[in-house]
Amino acid sequence: MDLRTLRYFVAVAEELHFGRAAARLYMSQPPLSRAIKQLEADLGASLLERSPAGVTLTPPGATLLEEARALLDRADQVRVRVAAAAGATVLTVGLLGDTTDPGAQRLAAAYRRRHPDVEVRIRETDLTDPTCGLRAGLVDVALTRAPFDETGLTVRELRVDPVGAVLRADDPLGRRDRLTLADLAGRRWFRFPDGTDPLWRAYWNGGEPREGPVVRGVQECVQAVLWNGTVGMAPLGHDLSEDLAVVPLTDMAPSRVVAAWNDGDTNPLLRSFVRIATTAYRP
Repeated sequence: MDLRTLRYFVAVAEELHFGRAAARLYMSQPPLSRAIKQLEADLGASLLERSPAGVTLTPPGATLLEEARALLDRADQVRVRVAAAAGATVLTVGLLGDTTDPGAQRLAAAYRRRHPDVEVRIRETDLTDPTCGLRAGLVDVALTRAPFDETGLTVRELRVDPVGAVLRADDPLGRRDRLTLADLAGRRWFRFPDGTDPLWRAYWNGGEPREGPVVRGVQECVQAVLWNGTVGMAPLGHDLSEDLAVVPLTDMAPSRVVAAWNDGDTNPLLRSFVRIATTAYRP
């Protein structure tokens, strides 16, 4: 066994699907399958039960998952301690306008426990830059939402959230159990400023050109709904005032919570951060 193979196994065991694990590892599925089969041969045990729907862990597989996570955590700690001894003790994290996410709070606590000597600096950004300053070199890693232009970046999905339309509570549509994008046709929406990432802007506008107030932050969007009756958008589960309603959109693709960093960044503080984030954001 080596650490790389253990990372492969942990990805499959956590995703319970070879295709999703391969995408997470940025590799094709056949070599991943071969690596897991070789690991099973080396250990003399079946680790996974395979089916067309995915995989499940066998008892030996569940045991290996526990041990592999511990070994990989320890390896990350070694890298971070060596990096700290060499003077690399600061990690700058970009956050996209929502520091109340329970996943981010769990991540902060877990990272602090694992790496108390690392100083984590937070840079919170508004909704006009989904990479949170990553492209400008202002942060080492971004905790954000997709989609956006991923050129030159590595992106790890942490969670997916269903999305709803944010409306005034007295809006007739606000009393519905669910909506479609067609139900909102002709309504005024919030808009992001010109120059905002096109993929990002198109997603939050439901894939259509919209008319309405230009906003940069979450509160500006909320206030546009309250004052002007425009349509806002938000992941379900966010706490909003009693004057607002969030109605699930049945034909809106879920919002992907992701960690993003620059391709080729070998910062050991970053590797450990992403591993801990993957666990912290798991539903």
